[in-house]
Amino acid sequence: MDTTTVLPEVTAVGVIIKAIMILAIISALAGFGTYIERKVLAFMQRRLGPQHVGPYGVLQILADGIKLFTKEDIIPQNANRLIFMVAPVITAATAFIALGAVPVFPDFTIPIIDVYVPSIASDLNIGILFVLGMMAAGLYGPLLAGMAQSNKWGIIGSARTAIQFLSYEVVTGLSLLAPIMLVGSLSFVDFNNFQSDGTWMVVYQPVAFILFMIAGYAETNRTPFDLLEHEAEVVSGYVTEYSGMRWGMFFIGEYANMITIGIIASVVFLGGYNDCWIFPGWMMIIFKIAFMFFLMLWVRASWPHVRPDQLMWLCWKVLMPLAVINVVITGIVMMV
Repeated sequence: MDTTTVLPEVTAVGVIIKAIMILAIISALAGFGTYIERKVLAFMQRRLGPQHVGPYGVLQILADGIKLFTKEDIIPQNANRLIFMVAPVITAATAFIALGAVPVFPDFTIPIIDVYVPSIASDLNIGILFVLGMMAAGLYGPLLAGMAQSNKWGIIGSARTAIQFLSYEVVTGLSLLAPIMLVGSLSFVDFNNFQSDGTWMVVYQPVAFILFMIAGYAETNRTPFDLLEHEAEVVSGYVTEYSGMRWGMFFIGEYANMITIGIIASVVFLGGYNDCWIFPGWMMIIFKIAFMFFLMLWVRASWPHVRPDQLMWLCWKVLMPLAVINVVITGIVMMV
């Protein structure tokens, strides 16, 4: 008796619906994430957070949206106009393109039109490589933004951005290399299937998980590594001369990348979207991503900023050697 599970056919309509869902829902979650971040930080630091705009300040999201869409959009006189306008689009676009190759939401079927919507918009056999490549391409947004401003603070901020991104991408890649060696694939589906027996990858690769999370915080400009756009400074790095929705696109990209890091960590290290005890897989993946997002806020509330020299010291003298040693040990264990 053949018990093979036959999945519904993935059609172009299903992929288009999935892409629209990613754009709409992740954009909304990015706005809602700002509210959650303010509330979580206020709770941890014994403050109130948003209170006066709607019940419990929930309409603060709407107020921020109105401000971004109606604020005057200034292009400095001596700026390179075309590059200045394109740079925020690069940041937002690369963040959403990366989400196209990860399982953002559970798969489902729309009964009215009988269309199967897959969990991954584009199920690539090199999914991890594609996502890391798109996140790396997002470097060009801040880099071009700072260079186009004709402002020394913007240029310094973009140079600092390039150094931080390029450095921590090395750690991100090396931290994922050891799990890739164990699974023997770059597909997120294969990583999920590898953990289907209930043993999560973090059990085999705890060092890789910690390294990936630290590098992920640095690549998404999160505290204590938020040196790209440092709100504690008088200027704002590569976004010094940006305003309105162009400014907002940089931070939509940042929150989208936070969700991407949470998805990668959940699928690669935390069991993926497999069932866990009485909880179905779709509930588990949402819970894991939400927890990873909360963990980023928790770290921000708990750790102070670091200096740029401390950031580079941590990357090249601590994290990268640890990642290389972890890869070597993993290779030796696999051969034995």
